Amino acid sequence: MNEKSVKLKGTVFALIGGACWGFSGTCGQFLFSIKSINTEWLTAVRMLSAGIIMVIMALFTQRDNIKGILSSKIDRLALLVFGIMGLMLCQYTYFAAIANSNAATATVLQYLGPALIMVYVCLRSLRLPNIKEITAIILAVTGTFLLATHGNISSLTISPAGLSFGLLSAVTLAVYTLMPGKLIARWGSLTVTGLGMLVAGVAFTLFSRAWTIHQNIDIQSAFIVILIIMIGTVLPFTLYLKGVSYIGASKASVFACIEPVSATFFSAVWLKSKFTPMDLLGFSFIIATVLMLSLKDFSSEKLLKRKQISKILN
Repeated sequence: MNEKSVKLKGTVFALIGGACWGFSGTCGQFLFSIKSINTEWLTAVRMLSAGIIMVIMALFTQRDNIKGILSSKIDRLALLVFGIMGLMLCQYTYFAAIANSNAATATVLQYLGPALIMVYVCLRSLRLPNIKEITAIILAVTGTFLLATHGNISSLTISPAGLSFGLLSAVTLAVYTLMPGKLIARWGSLTVTGLGMLVAGVAFTLFSRAWTIHQNIDIQSAFIVILIIMIGTVLPFTLYLKGVSYIGASKASVFACIEPVSATFFSAVWLKSKFTPMDLLGFSFIIATVLMLSLKDFSSEKLLKRKQISKILN
């Protein structure tokens, strides 16, 4: 496979992965608003089912990695913390934000996560943000303000619960992104994500006592739940991670920014969600924030590679 084909495959995989995540959010909105499915129950079923499937996939492709991570006491503890503090909280707060607003708004609010990561990196490095980073912060804050108030500071246009869970999902997304770096470098994305999802699923099932939550599941609801597990979780994680292996994490994250666009599209077309010009302006500001920060990382990654190549040639 030539370099051009590899880049094209990586781009397509990252785009499809992001679109599937957006579609998953809309499926959640359908179940919450139309079928009255319980948020805790759906979160538990999604994580537990996806975790089992991904671990089975890893057993066939990365068996030694699974044995390795489970044999290390330090890595087992890190995996436990990642599963509960990262994946579990991220998945729950995202679905709770959807249940209290809509898929598009919840997804866009969650995409404030990269801006929070940037602030964290600046604080940890004891440095002030540069002009591009300051611009990204202003865009993120302005976008959130427009979504929450439509420009009128005296009123909220989104429910307090929707806004709170949306902002919490951004914080947990940042935590979920930052926590597993060393684990993934050592044991691989599929192994860490699969086991982390399984840990999260088991922990949340026990915490929420999901088996006691009675749900009236008809054929349509069951089909949508399966779509969330397979098309909205297992498939996008697999495709996105494959895309990262082809084109790198920074570039893949740029293409994955199609997720909020996808969520907005499916929410509007399928569920007839209404968005005002202020909503769309807020969406665009936050998406611009993510693109700006992702492109910055991508440029830094290219510069680092050039420096490495220059050292080798010299």
